[in-house]
Amino acid sequence: MHDFARLLKESWTLVEEERERLSGHFYARLFLLDPELRKLFPVEMTGQGDRILDAIVTATQVVDDPESFEEYLRSLGRDHRKYHVDAAHYETMGVALLDALRSTAGDGWNLEYDQAWRDAYAAITEKMLAGAAADENPPYWHAEVLTHERHGPDTAVLTVRALQHPLSWKAGQYVSVEVPRHLPRVWRTYSVANAPNDDNVLEFHVRTPVGAGWVSGALVRRTKPGDLIRVAAPMGSMTLDRDSTRDILCVAGGVGLAPVKALVEELTAWNRTRWVHVFYGARTADELYGLAGLEELVAAHPWLSVTPACSDDPDFDGEQGDISDVVTRYGPWTAHDCYVSGSAPMVRATLRALAEDDVPPPHIRYDTFGNL
Repeated sequence: MHDFARLLKESWTLVEEERERLSGHFYARLFLLDPELRKLFPVEMTGQGDRILDAIVTATQVVDDPESFEEYLRSLGRDHRKYHVDAAHYETMGVALLDALRSTAGDGWNLEYDQAWRDAYAAITEKMLAGAAADENPPYWHAEVLTHERHGPDTAVLTVRALQHPLSWKAGQYVSVEVPRHLPRVWRTYSVANAPNDDNVLEFHVRTPVGAGWVSGALVRRTKPGDLIRVAAPMGSMTLDRDSTRDILCVAGGVGLAPVKALVEELTAWNRTRWVHVFYGARTADELYGLAGLEELVAAHPWLSVTPACSDDPDFDGEQGDISDVVTRYGPWTAHDCYVSGSAPMVRATLRALAEDDVPPPHIRYDTFGNL
């Protein structure tokens, strides 16, 4: 298994700097092999290829960790039901993927690499199909928007109720969301910002750069109460370990607050013995949109503390600097379970800080929006 994983990672170095060309070749070959597959994808393909390739690459990177490999792929298979993908589609995708890898890698590709990817893809699809077959839930849920609150020009907090079927998730997980009225067949993942509940209500925190479109833009600027969206199966492992007795550190940047808020909400239902420290960072005080809600939780639960920080607001009456640096000043965190959520640069910096603090990797879970 070790040699198998080595071949996959070694061969990926031949193509990782050519992601755009790899993606273009993959889709050109895929739609040539089966033109009907084009109907499963959005009209505008920009960005879609990276997400699919990221899923495949992530799977190959954990292939030498059987437990993670199994769970990740089964959940990925459940999630991909929203695309109406079946076994024949996976077979066609495998042919297109191998062709794209060979073409992009060029002379550096060899028979060992080819066989390793064939075997890896066979294992990937087997587990994904098993996960999909075992799921008794629908491919996705229709959900009605209940509330929609804007926070500045680029951020919104909205709640939705999943219709028809119960939707079960764990605090810290994320779901894929589609806004079919504006962007059919385009999906993007968002962390659920509240703990599971019997009302089938999910909360999302969404941020979009000014002037941007796609799903986040539609959710922030064009969605209103009463609209219908679609929500796919929950995924993600940034969940609480109830068997642990360690205290908890949560680090959130911007709308990365969403899964952290869900984790804290779940803890309020049963935690009595573990101290929970939340560090919440943004550029300016105006972007700390969730601070008031966190402070309400602090007032009700003595085991909870919240430390806000701003990286670009000298008038802010609190901690100054990047949240990763602020967390370091309050350490050490070696004996804690650590949860990190935010942009890719913020997560990278925080993971580096925790590593320097000698926090054991199994005690760290994280969620990121952007390519880590």
